[in-house]
Amino acid sequence: MANKIAKRLRILVAGGGVAGPALAFWLTRGGHAVTVAERFPALRASGAQVDLRGQGIDAVTRMGLLEKVRSRLVDEPGVAFVDSRGKPKATIMANTSGKGRQTLTSEYEIMRGDLVRILHEATKDDTEYVFGKSVDGFDQHSDKVTGHFSDGTSGEYDLLIGADGQGSRTRRALLPGGFDPYWRVGIHMAYWFVPRIASDTNIRDTYMVPGGRQIMRRSHNATETQVYFVMREDSAEASAIHRAPIEQQQKFWAERFGDAGWQTERFVEGMEDSPFFYSQEIAQVRIDSWSKGRVALAGDAAHCASPYSGMGISGGLVGAYVLAGEINRSPGDLPTALANYEHVLRPFADKIQGEVNPRILRVGMPLNKHAITAFQNATALACFLHIPDLVARMSKEDRGGDWQLPAYTDA
Repeated sequence: MANKIAKRLRILVAGGGVAGPALAFWLTRGGHAVTVAERFPALRASGAQVDLRGQGIDAVTRMGLLEKVRSRLVDEPGVAFVDSRGKPKATIMANTSGKGRQTLTSEYEIMRGDLVRILHEATKDDTEYVFGKSVDGFDQHSDKVTGHFSDGTSGEYDLLIGADGQGSRTRRALLPGGFDPYWRVGIHMAYWFVPRIASDTNIRDTYMVPGGRQIMRRSHNATETQVYFVMREDSAEASAIHRAPIEQQQKFWAERFGDAGWQTERFVEGMEDSPFFYSQEIAQVRIDSWSKGRVALAGDAAHCASPYSGMGISGGLVGAYVLAGEINRSPGDLPTALANYEHVLRPFADKIQGEVNPRILRVGMPLNKHAITAFQNATALACFLHIPDLVARMSKEDRGGDWQLPAYTDA
């Protein structure tokens, strides 16, 4: 992927999720000394189900990890839209033809924790991982960047990369005070696990609730089921709840869905004992530049496309591949490497972010029963005519468009 003797850089990566280890994978192959700092005390191999699509599959293939990913895939053959009794009104199956684009569920569905473990296993021998310590700030100099850690220590590096997610501290320190990097769509989501029961199939269930609300249920193994509560709301209370203590978050979501019906009671009761609970506002990160001096941003910290793009994880893997590729190509000229990173990746990031259309999202979250019935009937007719399957198979592009991963030496 690079001339390994040109210049060996000391690189600090903030964040040990998906983008951070993916960066370490390619940067260590370029001969660089990489430290990944993760604020959690151990590998954060948790979270809900994610998927790979288009260029994300290509990126994993170039890493030589596709077969390992295949071995950990979740069996989710399709998505059903169900009524209050759980009866499917329409079902859209995954496209497993190997042609066209993925449907609502991907051929490559995997738990986030399993993907994190695969990436960590592939990088742990060549990368220094530091757990329980975050990068809380930095000072830039002409020839180095000093990273300041949460335990009061500091370290000197040639480059700092913020791969610390949608709420990136690195980005906050890099941008002017008061700047808002988020593009919001007026949708909020919470998800957690509950015990699996006999009626939980491998098909993902989607239940629409009046008031622009939606419940999803998907089961990823023999004992656990994932629950997602989603709603349309533009209130200040909804935006603020994600920063509140978990107990307040759970109370908020239980109240918002108290009258939803279906399996809501079961799902709400399972909140307290869930191994994790996550609440978030659906937003994209849109900023004019992904680097400044010796500090760069990657993955969701730079260009979060949101879950509704279907390309969040894929975007992080592709972004890591391009950023590392440009650094490895020009290790002695970081300004050029970082400028090329943005020049090459920006069209792809714009494309996957552009896949999110708030108007279309609102169609799938109707406000009243009549609109829900109309949506289900239209979807049922389309499925009866095999339209979703035909559209997916005949599409020439997936959600990332015709943008292709650049070729880097040894990649």
